[in-house]
Amino acid sequence: MVPPRLGTPLSPSATRVLLLGSGELGKEVIIALQRLGVEVIAVDRYSNAPGQQVAHRAHTVDMSDPEALLAIIEAERPHLVVPEIEAIATDALAVVEERGLAEVIPTARATQLTMNREGIRRLAAEELGLPTSPYRFAQSLDEVRAAAEQVGFPCVIKPVMSSSGKGQSTVRSADDLAGAWEYALAGGRINHGTVIVEGFVDFDYEITQLTVRAIGESGEVETYFCDPIGHVQRDGDYVESWQPQPMSEAALARAREVAAAVTAALGGRGVFGVELFVKGDEVYFSEVSPRPHDTGLVTLRTQRYSEFELHARAILGLPVDTTMLTPGASAVIYGGVDATGIAFDGVADALRVPETDLRLFGKPESFRRRRMGVAVSTAADIETARARATEAASRVRPTAS
Repeated sequence: MVPPRLGTPLSPSATRVLLLGSGELGKEVIIALQRLGVEVIAVDRYSNAPGQQVAHRAHTVDMSDPEALLAIIEAERPHLVVPEIEAIATDALAVVEERGLAEVIPTARATQLTMNREGIRRLAAEELGLPTSPYRFAQSLDEVRAAAEQVGFPCVIKPVMSSSGKGQSTVRSADDLAGAWEYALAGGRINHGTVIVEGFVDFDYEITQLTVRAIGESGEVETYFCDPIGHVQRDGDYVESWQPQPMSEAALARAREVAAAVTAALGGRGVFGVELFVKGDEVYFSEVSPRPHDTGLVTLRTQRYSEFELHARAILGLPVDTTMLTPGASAVIYGGVDATGIAFDGVADALRVPETDLRLFGKPESFRRRRMGVAVSTAADIETARARATEAASRVRPTAS
């Protein structure tokens, strides 16, 4: 339902895009869309979310409520509905497609599958036959115990719906299973009473393979790849990323085969963040997000078009270019304090680090381990870029105002 040409915001000709979830990643997508003259409506569960601060209009609702979600879509009549987080009533998106109210990006089915770890894991492993870590799903503590025995220790227990490591824990013995089960239930975006118990993959490193499905010169959807992004995670949450991740030609080719297979099965257009484990030349599928990925914040400096600009272009049916211009790295700036309306000291010092930029997200409330900003640096090599990004991030000091 994308118009054949782009219109003018706030006029009858406007091309309207509605984002479901308006955090720091959504904010960058909104800015990219607005540069192309798109009218953007930002929806989130809390007011003054980062994306709401820059959108043409904003709504605050419980996006897991299907009636509330449908009411906003029916009132706004966007051409495109773009989910940006997991906690969404995905069944309502299927209704949106069925009624022809809007086009869901990438598709309602893809959103349903990827918002739930059970759906995407079964698609990848059982339907597509892609290599993954050993896994079981559990709906009770007894089932968790049985699953852990089957996949072995150590294992990882996660909610089937969560993001940024919420509810995720590594379990090294049976004594820790009860606590991990409760933590997973509490940390899920929506409590389905189901967790995934994953065995460890003895990998050398993990990557995000940003994969773009966009209209090519043929007029049909084609698949494009960004250079692989390496990253460090702590407790399931990304804290540092860099591009490109060095890897063998065989591993890179296999990573792109896996990414192409899973994104083709999901269908639609846009950027997909495909997370993969790499051991030598072997590649294992982990997860996929049908939208820009947090580790891809590094592309704000490394690529001709960032992942956010690529997403905007792809969903609008425009050409894309995934060229990387320079090695670079990103490092997270955490809140450090529990407070509202915090201030940031040390910004000037951080920007004195060579080839460095900052993004301060503008989240209205800070938590000690909440991501409040990111430093992004470039250099001739990734080691120098990583050192610069880490140094710049350390110089920013969030404080209660």
